[in-house]
Amino acid sequence: MTQREHRIPPVALTIAGSDSGGGAGIQADIKAMQANGVFAASVITAVTAQNTQAVTAAFELPLELIEAQIDAVWEDLPVAATKTGMLSSATIIELVARKVRQWRMQPLVVDPVMISKSGYPLLKPDAIATLREQLLPLATLVTPNAHEAAHLTGLPIETVEDLYEAARRIKAMGPQAVLVKGGHLSREAEAVDVLYDGKRFEEFRAPRIDTPHTHGTGCTYASAIAANLARGFSLSESVRRAKRYVTEAIRYALPIGHGHGPTHHFYFLKDFNGFPVGEAEPAASDRV
Repeated sequence: MTQREHRIPPVALTIAGSDSGGGAGIQADIKAMQANGVFAASVITAVTAQNTQAVTAAFELPLELIEAQIDAVWEDLPVAATKTGMLSSATIIELVARKVRQWRMQPLVVDPVMISKSGYPLLKPDAIATLREQLLPLATLVTPNAHEAAHLTGLPIETVEDLYEAARRIKAMGPQAVLVKGGHLSREAEAVDVLYDGKRFEEFRAPRIDTPHTHGTGCTYASAIAANLARGFSLSESVRRAKRYVTEAIRYALPIGHGHGPTHHFYFLKDFNGFPVGEAEPAASDRV
């Protein structure tokens, strides 16, 4: 088979920070996007020293280098969807928002990363207003977890009803749609997420899996949604497929390290279960 005969996958872009432990951030984004049937390009905004236990340091890349990365990708690659993750400062958010408008980055999935699982701040407090005012109105979808939604809205979020109210309030900030994730709601028997597009609500439910190994779940989920949008699926279908994918990635999570291990982005390959990689198993995007 010649190169011309290969099917060229859609391209998805992630703009996020690097996780040296490989479980979250840009590394998780690339794995999740590729696992969901697209080619992943990346723009690194910051470098973190991180493992399964903690983030111990972080360094923001210069604005001119972030901008150069974005331009390099968009000048050459046919990007079909973009996802943002760690945008740690107001100046980085302002830059990304400007480039989103310049390159017309649609669809755009904004994962408002604010704090690591170990409690390390990944978004400066004074940047939250910039995120609300400049980037959220440009988003096709915003994907906050309960803690992030609480920071954005000032609303304590403890129940599924709170997810609905948070979705209403965040939708009023300007995005086309909001997915408020309820995985942190310990009182709920299921992991419930609420999607709101300004006209209707839709719930996405999955069994709550009893495991501490959930490092990078939010990054993985948002990236899988972006990948499915890049493939041409509707927003609702993209969320549904991504929800099923991330649930299985958590189910087969890897107990690596001494803290919260990472989700298993390529669980479907069966390579950890004694089967040769790529043998007799369809791509994850065709299984979810």
